Formats: sequence, structure tokens, C-alpha cells
Amino acid sequence: QVQLVESGGGLAQPGGSLRLSCAASGFTFSSYAMSWARQAPGKGLEWVSGIYSDGSDTYYADSVKGRFTISRDNAKNTVYLQMNSLKPEDTALYYCARVAEAGEYDYWGQGTQVTVSS
Repeated sequence: QVQLVESGGGLAQPGGSLRLSCAASGFTFSSYAMSWARQAPGKGLEWVSGIYSDGSDTYYADSVKGRFTISRDNAKNTVYLQMNSLKPEDTALYYCARVAEAGEYDYWGQGTQVTVSS
């Protein structure tokens, strides 16, 4: 069955960095685009970043552009989110999701918590 398992979250200071990983299994990872989304306390789900199946193109929300970098290693069935220059407003539960052919997100991980605080 399809599984997405995020890791790498934790506590970071403002201006610090974290690298999230999402390990995928149960499907042909290299055939699917992947995305990261987040949900801050008391707020709705926010799309953060996406990457094509072959990594040839990437997309970012304006709120993270220039600070976050999405990448993938299809040999390891893993997608990453490198987060630099973290801000308190980046505090959220971060999810990775598989992008189905029609563009919807059809599978989600359980999330990894990122807290940015001094």
C-alpha cells in the first residue's frame, strides 16, 4: 500500500534551518509529482512547494520562496524540503503528499512538526 513517512521536524531558532524528508513506498515514486503542505495551529492547510516527477521543475508558495528548497532522490524514493532562514510563522505541521494525474493530492503522510522559536 502507498505510504508516505515524513521526518526531520523539530525545534529551530529563528534564522535557523531544518531539512524535512518524506520516504515513499508502495508505488512507482519516479512517476509522480510530489508536494509539501503545512498547517499552522488554528489555520487551514497551506500548500508550500511542489516538484515534478523527474525533478525538472519546482514550485513554491510566495511565503517560502527564496528560503525553502524542494528536491527529490528517485533512487531513494524520497522527497526533501530544505528550510532555511526559518521564521516563527513557519511553525506548522508539515505534510508531504503525492500528486495524482489529475493534479489532486491522493495520499498524505502523517506529518512532522516544525516549531520555530527562540
